Amino acid sequence: MYDDILLPFDGSDGAQAVLDHVAEIADTEDATVHVLFVADTTRDSITVIRGEPVDALVRHGQSLVADAERTLTSLDVDYETDVVQGNPASEITGYAERHGHDLIAMATHGRSGISRFLLGSVTEKVVRLSSTPVLTARMQPDEQLAFPYEDILVPTDGSPGAAPAVDHGLALASALDATVHALSVVDTASLGFDVRSAVSAEAGEGAATDAIDEVATRADSYGVGAVVQHLKHGSPVAEILDIVEEEDIGAVVMGTIGRRGTDRVLLGSVAEKTVRSAPVPVITVRRTD
Repeated sequence: MYDDILLPFDGSDGAQAVLDHVAEIADTEDATVHVLFVADTTRDSITVIRGEPVDALVRHGQSLVADAERTLTSLDVDYETDVVQGNPASEITGYAERHGHDLIAMATHGRSGISRFLLGSVTEKVVRLSSTPVLTARMQPDEQLAFPYEDILVPTDGSPGAAPAVDHGLALASALDATVHALSVVDTASLGFDVRSAVSAEAGEGAATDAIDEVATRADSYGVGAVVQHLKHGSPVAEILDIVEEEDIGAVVMGTIGRRGTDRVLLGSVAEKTVRSAPVPVITVRRTD
């Protein structure tokens, strides 16, 4: 499923937790972890030593990736490391594309202070821009990252924007022999109480039913035997989080762009809110055509 995983790394607690999680994934998938530090040259960090310009963040990044190397070596995981300069979000997405990586893994919050580059805004930019699937994890003191995932949630609205995420989620579930939970939400939070809203809700329920039926149908071609279908009404993000808790979900796989209109489920804002709030890893997949 995954051969090359890109791990942007800043040495923060969140990044360290994702490093350990990615090491588990790499060990299971026999993948290589590519540790990347981006020295943010959009900031004023250049100094001069012996007449030569030296970026203090580059040297700091080299120290941090060396720490990551020691961790991965101790876990017997194959790895490569690199330190580059530039704008963090564009460098991360461009690096993954240039090197053909099949997953980017990031914490949603990074280190504060001079070495930070994985603040939520950067992570969300990567989620929006990356043509490579992005695994994000929001670490809190009471949260753990468990792998392999036994239950994978795939929210869908049946739109073309959701299709790549459905395929990715089914492929991941097949590789891990996991149960897929197909979820479609009729967004009643955006509807009023007039006749037109009632008609929209009815149409939305039909589309939602078709969407989760399609996941169950496609599951056969991936060899996924266990699919649980969930049709919900309410706020998409709230319903996603409820299912995560109720079904002990290990990871969420979702698209970043979904259906337009009153029955939309997976607009970018929903994906970003899920990334910021879900207590489990979220893998976002963007349609690129």
